[in-house]
Amino acid sequence: MPWLSALKETTRAGLAIERPTLEPLVAVRSTAGVAVVMTLMLTYGSPALAVSSAFGAFAAGLATFQRSWRPRPVLALGVAVGLGVSTFLGYLAASSHVLFVVLLAAWTLLAGMAWAVGPVSGLVATQTVAVMLITVTLPTSVAGAAEHAGLIAFGGLVQALLIVVLPIRPWGRQRDVLADALAAEADYARRLRHDPVAHFDPQPLMEARSAAELTPRQARSRPRQLGGPRGLAERLRPVLAALADPVVGAPAEGPERDRVRDLLGAAATVLDAVARSVRRGGPVRLPSEALDVLQVPESGPMLSGPARRSAYRLIALLGDAVEGSDEPVKAGGRSSGEYRHLLRPTVYRLVPVALRAVRREARWSSPIGRHAVRVSAVASVGYVLGTALPLGHGYWAPMASVMVMRPDFAQTYSRGVARFVGTVVGVLLGAAVTALLHPDPYVCAALAVACVGLLYLLTGTGYIVASACIGGYVVFLLGVVGEGWSQTVQARVALTLLGGLLAMAAYALFPVWETRRLRDRLAEWLRANGEYSLAVLGAYARPDEPRSRRVREALLDSRAARREWEDTAERAQKEPVRHRGLSRSAERAAEAALATMGRVTMLMEAHLPDAGAEPSPGAGEFATALRDTLPDAVEAVRDRRPPDWTPLRKKLTDWTAAEGDTGVAVRGAELLADALDELEAALSPGPGGRNRATRRAS
Repeated sequence: MPWLSALKETTRAGLAIERPTLEPLVAVRSTAGVAVVMTLMLTYGSPALAVSSAFGAFAAGLATFQRSWRPRPVLALGVAVGLGVSTFLGYLAASSHVLFVVLLAAWTLLAGMAWAVGPVSGLVATQTVAVMLITVTLPTSVAGAAEHAGLIAFGGLVQALLIVVLPIRPWGRQRDVLADALAAEADYARRLRHDPVAHFDPQPLMEARSAAELTPRQARSRPRQLGGPRGLAERLRPVLAALADPVVGAPAEGPERDRVRDLLGAAATVLDAVARSVRRGGPVRLPSEALDVLQVPESGPMLSGPARRSAYRLIALLGDAVEGSDEPVKAGGRSSGEYRHLLRPTVYRLVPVALRAVRREARWSSPIGRHAVRVSAVASVGYVLGTALPLGHGYWAPMASVMVMRPDFAQTYSRGVARFVGTVVGVLLGAAVTALLHPDPYVCAALAVACVGLLYLLTGTGYIVASACIGGYVVFLLGVVGEGWSQTVQARVALTLLGGLLAMAAYALFPVWETRRLRDRLAEWLRANGEYSLAVLGAYARPDEPRSRRVREALLDSRAARREWEDTAERAQKEPVRHRGLSRSAERAAEAALATMGRVTMLMEAHLPDAGAEPSPGAGEFATALRDTLPDAVEAVRDRRPPDWTPLRKKLTDWTAAEGDTGVAVRGAELLADALDELEAALSPGPGGRNRATRRAS
């Protein structure tokens, strides 16, 4: 994409406003935390203390709106501790500009590396940089520094206490995510009625799995209704696909296909009912028509072969889903050792995990490592330039840079545009209200709290809306300490523009393009898909060996690799960089081939043999050939060479000749080899191979 087109696309994304689901009660509770802190400080302290403490409550409340599955009080307390430490260290170094710039560079570098742990950690670390830049402008002593740090931490503590005292829809986010996963399965079943090879986006299942990870404390209070449907949803997907597929399921037309369509429609109805039950915490209400369809008919169209087995499996799984969800919602009183749940490390045990993640990304080729260096340099330069300009509040320039910079191009540029436009709108509106009303400090505090409430309420609508609310919040907050609005408007707009330009220039001069990582992501997806296929083929070759855990872990790895590829490809489309060895047409064809490979393996998983079934020597030999060929194929994708699957094709020919073209395993292996041939054609040099792969994918 040319630079001009990329800038237009990112500008359009930055100015976009979405319509998210509002959470007014949660917004009111978080706003009340800011109001309580400011009221206490204005009553028993000073306007300067009110401003200082308000930042802690504001940042802690903002962190609780992020997409994290940890308890909200833990997030608020974590933000409070981080803000307090950064504030205190900033005060200690504020007496010397050189020392403060060195501290700012080091702290910002660490904050940039925090993105290695996760987006929520990166956002919280960014907030600590912003508060360090703001609060050190208030002159004080070492004792005063400790006092200000304590007050900022107090703001986060108030937010945590309000969450505990005033719980609003506990486990609501987990309920929504699990219900979304079940609803996605229902939508998938409906689409399979008309398109037997319909695509399924695994993102809802991945989100549900993340939400199901619990600490031992969470496991003791999780509602029983949230304990089982996720696993059933995972097992339902391959069964639905196998039932609808015309190759390993019912024929494409005829009475059996009509019976399959009826079963898929009834399954969708049941899954929607279970999703509503989980979301609302009530009983499951099923229509009688769906129940009649899920009974084995005494006459009429009957399924046979693999389709019949899939139908029985589907009916059993739907029954388990209804039975597991249609029960009272109450907390368990047993010890954590009696629960079987996905482990989420506690905050204490998260420290070594975070250190390993940071150490893994601390290299020159890492996007996170380059982002940390980039944001550290920009913050330092921005602080020096901002303090040198005769505008006052020089910290606004580096703060704007830090808040908009992200590890990828599209987010950095779109947030930079949104930050500037939103700040101009918010500052002008705030200045207009201040000029017309001439409010006293208490009215300014009330208006600042109102801006915070709007920000919390409209979180998720877009960064431009958040920037406008923050702009007005800053104007009114400075009015609490007697700052004039005329100087605020000029300085805020000019320094925000400076900070945004520095952030954009830094990424243009020191980029990490996702386009250049496409082949690596494609190779990782091929490797993960290959491991998934090997796990399933191994179950056919040795049915008596335990395999469920290996197959499940391989499936999760394959799903994660596909998500990484899709995220990278989406970001690469918005970059002003030409492809390096992987054109857009080849990218689409390769993606279609690997998606087919994963789907075929999933269909084979739906018909895994029982433990007492006869082993399949052909499946074992085919798996051995795939295991031997896979490493070279992965490296070929990275090295811009088409992979060679000739040994795999030879084993498939021998297998078919020995056992005939019958059985799910043989048909699945043939489809698997066809998908790998499509991948080879997609990555073949020259237009002939790419065009042939594109025609196959279409």
